Amino acid sequence: MKKVFLYAMTAVLAAALSIAAKAADDTMPAVGQTAPEFTLPSQTGAPISLSSYRGKWVVLYFYPKDMTTGCTIEAHKFQDAQSQFDARNAVILGVSVDSTESHQQFCAKDGLTFHLLSDTSHSVVSAYGSLGNFNGVTIAMRNTFLIGPDGKIAHVWTKVNPSMAASDVLAAIPGAPPAPNAMKGSLTPQ
Repeated sequence: MKKVFLYAMTAVLAAALSIAAKAADDTMPAVGQTAPEFTLPSQTGAPISLSSYRGKWVVLYFYPKDMTTGCTIEAHKFQDAQSQFDARNAVILGVSVDSTESHQQFCAKDGLTFHLLSDTSHSVVSAYGSLGNFNGVTIAMRNTFLIGPDGKIAHVWTKVNPSMAASDVLAAIPGAPPAPNAMKGSLTPQ
């Protein structure tokens, strides 16, 4: 029995270390680079491609888990500001490693109307240097990318504060008036 337990724990630890090593290898795209292209299913199952939003601002935000406290706060802040993003020719795309079914439940429960994209293969999360691990569970780290109408990364925020995400991004869209609650210094491109 002890051997089986030790074997199982060793396998779990090896998998966690492998994911952590892969996350460390993932390079985050920098300001000025072309945003990595992707197509992922939304909460409805419909495929959503980054290329279909060329000519618009794209808020691509990665978050750890549907229906958790911080992720719910962040989603509500983006939802509450939806009309302001629309007025600035910007679309909001949330990405996590959760399933489309989980996204459907999250949207229904919390009245979310923007697209939540399912990256169960971790390919997009990895391409954006946002693959993480929390207590042995693979997650998307809370990072946000503002992609310009030309398809290039305009701003990058890491370790995002869920309460400030929407206002910080709104303030970063050129020509937009500063959001009233935007944090000073949070808009520095990384």
